[in-house]
Amino acid sequence: MTIDSRAEAFLEMLAAERGAAGNTLTAYQADLDDFTEFLARRGGSLSQADEASVSAYMVFLHGQGMAARTQARRLSALRQFYLFLLREGLREDNPVAELASPRLPQVLPKYLSEAEVEALLSAAREMPGLPGLKAVAGLEILYASGLRVSELLALPAQALSTDAVMLLVKGKGGKERMIPLSDAARDAAARMREAIMEGRPAARYLFVGRDRRQAMTRQGFALLLKQVALKANIDPARLSPHVLRHSFASHLLAHGADLRSLQKLLGHADIATTQIYTHVLAERLQRLVEAHHPLAV
Repeated sequence: MTIDSRAEAFLEMLAAERGAAGNTLTAYQADLDDFTEFLARRGGSLSQADEASVSAYMVFLHGQGMAARTQARRLSALRQFYLFLLREGLREDNPVAELASPRLPQVLPKYLSEAEVEALLSAAREMPGLPGLKAVAGLEILYASGLRVSELLALPAQALSTDAVMLLVKGKGGKERMIPLSDAARDAAARMREAIMEGRPAARYLFVGRDRRQAMTRQGFALLLKQVALKANIDPARLSPHVLRHSFASHLLAHGADLRSLQKLLGHADIATTQIYTHVLAERLQRLVEAHHPLAV
């Protein structure tokens, strides 16, 4: 098996066994290609790389001023690639196994205030035509469910069309989870669906693109959100589908939700991922102490 075929087999495994998305596979391919080029300049090869070579590569990335988070992603890609070769009997070791990932700065999730979310919804309701209906439906569903934008845009046309109180969502790695539905989200989806289907053949997706046979693109949806932000007098740079997901999580915790429940709603495999929101819990507990402790000033 050649070096290229080993990388190809690794990517095929990610797609078949882990359900990796196209963007994820492209990122892994780019990371492997970059390391291959680095090794080639030093007279080495991907299949024969040792721990010293990987360490030198990480030093090189740091010297280039690459962000710690990107360095960590590159190292993770290499770790998984060589672990795959080890398990397949194509190597006798994993040269990345003992290397520590770069220390990442703690980045708190960006989220909107509840008043800002209300302002966005009000602005979206004032937008005319199908774009306005899409904006309202998108905001209502994302803020009520915490869906990833990829999960939102993959929803079939009949999603939210029944009186069911739960929505079955297929998330990362093909894992399914149940999400509670709000009446407002269901009503907004119904109004949008009605406008899309008026006098036209049935669409496949709930959020259609310019070509009704295809789903709306992430870029198209992001642009729509920016337009709503401007109308609501909110800096467009502060708004994205992921910010709405963070807002959903932060506001739930602020109103008393627990981390385990939030983990299930967000579809996190590891609760450690959900713990980025503990700052919200800390703020809520601090307010409780300040408001109710007898010695609080």
